[in-house]
Amino acid sequence: MQFFSKIIKASTFFVLIFSLQNQSLQAQKKSIKMTNPLLQKSTLQYQAPPFNLIKDEHFKPAFDYGLKIHDQEIMKIANNPAKPTFQNTVLALETCGVDLGRAAGVFYNLTGSNTNPTLQAIEAEYAPIFSAHNDKIYLNSKLYNRIKSLNLNLLKGENKKLTQYYLQQFELAGANLSDADKEKMKKINEELATLGTLFTNKLLTARKNGAVLFDNSSDLDGLSTDEIAAAKGKATEAGHDGKYLIGLQNTTQQPLLQSLKNRATREKLFKASWSRAEKNDEGDTREVLEKMAKLRLQKANLMGKKSFAEWRLQDQMAQIPANAMNLLAKIATPAVEKAKVEAQEIQNLIDEQKGGFKLEPWDWNFYSEQVRKAKYDLDESQIKPYFELTSVLEKGVFFAAKQMYGITFKERHNLPVYHPDVKVYEVFDNDGKSIAIYYLDFYTRDNKNGGAWMNNFVSQSHYLKQKPVIVNVYNFAKPVNGNPSLISFDDVTTMFHEFGHTLHGLFANQQYVTLSGTSVPRDYVEFPSQINEHAALDPVVLKNYAIHYQTKQPIPQELIEKIKKAETFNKGYEVTELLAAATLDMAWHSVENESDFKPTLQFEKEALQKYGLLVNEVPTRYHTPYFAHIWGGGYSAGYYAYTWSKTLDYNVYDWMQAHGGMTRANGDRFRKYILSVGNSVDLNQAFKDMIGHDMQIEPYLRISGLSDKK
Repeated sequence: MQFFSKIIKASTFFVLIFSLQNQSLQAQKKSIKMTNPLLQKSTLQYQAPPFNLIKDEHFKPAFDYGLKIHDQEIMKIANNPAKPTFQNTVLALETCGVDLGRAAGVFYNLTGSNTNPTLQAIEAEYAPIFSAHNDKIYLNSKLYNRIKSLNLNLLKGENKKLTQYYLQQFELAGANLSDADKEKMKKINEELATLGTLFTNKLLTARKNGAVLFDNSSDLDGLSTDEIAAAKGKATEAGHDGKYLIGLQNTTQQPLLQSLKNRATREKLFKASWSRAEKNDEGDTREVLEKMAKLRLQKANLMGKKSFAEWRLQDQMAQIPANAMNLLAKIATPAVEKAKVEAQEIQNLIDEQKGGFKLEPWDWNFYSEQVRKAKYDLDESQIKPYFELTSVLEKGVFFAAKQMYGITFKERHNLPVYHPDVKVYEVFDNDGKSIAIYYLDFYTRDNKNGGAWMNNFVSQSHYLKQKPVIVNVYNFAKPVNGNPSLISFDDVTTMFHEFGHTLHGLFANQQYVTLSGTSVPRDYVEFPSQINEHAALDPVVLKNYAIHYQTKQPIPQELIEKIKKAETFNKGYEVTELLAAATLDMAWHSVENESDFKPTLQFEKEALQKYGLLVNEVPTRYHTPYFAHIWGGGYSAGYYAYTWSKTLDYNVYDWMQAHGGMTRANGDRFRKYILSVGNSVDLNQAFKDMIGHDMQIEPYLRISGLSDKK
């Protein structure tokens, strides 16, 4: 401002020039804002994104404009001469950056579910910019000192919680560091942001390039005609007429391994999955993740912590790595023991069939399905016809939500979507009032990240008068030739799980976005979604949605009993592969000296060996090179959260079963104490208020079948 002041004093001519330039700049800003749909509050219901208007070229100018405005807002708060108050500091911080937040929210939903080279390039370009912008806020001493000066004893409710939250986030980011260390932190964060995006893009390339090509349909013996047709269509799309292409899913084990009869085909598919990101090509992620691991340790050391895990867990329910590892270890021993028993059962079957080979990872799913059929007379192909996608959604997921919470859904055809496959519903509460807009994106695409997830396009906030706009994204195989979309019972469980996250977002009842809905610690966020999984097997719910797509008859009780009895089948395997991944994550992030890092594959082997989880027949759910949760997502030193949350889930489910099951009364109680509170209360206390005691490990072991107790 002093520079401009000297110009103005020098000459009235310069005053005129400056005035005209300023007017021109303001006109440009206004033009950008008026013509860019990302920089305008959506006029659609609940501010649903106007996807019909949003184009790739809108993102960069929206980011540039949003960053500039947000910078100005932050500086205004930090330099406010008035005495710090909740309103002029914390609330001002909470409610600024609207344009940037709106644009980034849409952008990152699209890069996950419907990306393209343009969006990928923008993501790579802006990753370090957004990291630096974040540092500019959370390493701002003036801003931190203003928040720190507030008297928490004079604040109540969400105002106090929000202030405590921001105070902790500033301290976790390094607001207490010296200026020199802050500069080091900024550089580390910038590098990590760049590497994180690079990892994600490399992994997408690896997944796409890892698709396995087969010459003959006989190689795919065991698959349904629809699955073979889909593989043929995929090969044709890729320029391989007359051949068959099977794409890779996110996890180590691939769904089709369960059905493929040809052992050579199974081995080829499994090894393609396992080695996808370690081929010394453009999809090899090892060099990137090794750099990230070292940088994360450097970041933790700057903050005075021995390891990244120690730094990362401070605001989680576990609080310290030892608590997380202790839980994993207590479950690991019985899980591995159970997995070894399961492996022997499979080996016995192979021997009975004169297989003449030792059980390998690519054999497990194929033969375990046969063991399941023999033990429980349950064949996946026998039950799959009862799980048609739309029926599972509307007569299962939605029906259960109405039973437990009284909410209803109405499909909408007049709201724009980002892909033709996406469906939209309006959600109504038990009193008939509209409460949310809900998007569903079911089918896998080459430009979509693997897995399934829930996100908010708009987060709930009473202060901002916002209702939630939520999306669930899946990776189910798209049906061909007008056939129905039949899914496995595992897929059914996934639908109920992700909708559990949606319920957490739908029932958010907070003043502020930062404390709203699913904005809770990582080791708590999976808990509500895991509880909702149990609804899939609730007798009333299951009978309602499990309708044979041809005969239209409901699933027979005999089949239901088989499914229930088979629920604990293969649990040793399932829990062991999950714990191996969680332990692997903690191992990478618990290193205290850079010299202890080793090449990726060696480090992984030694870490799993150390914790007794290197079981040849049971590979880790995510091999380090494609462990997207911890290198490209937000689960670094946090994958244990699934097990922590599952333990919370089993405790609450156990309580529900002892109090009438998944009833409306229990649903209302769960909504009151868990789903509606977001991060606005002490979550340990909220959990205790729900069931009357702290988390215990016994229900996990018993319900999952890892204990002999009934």
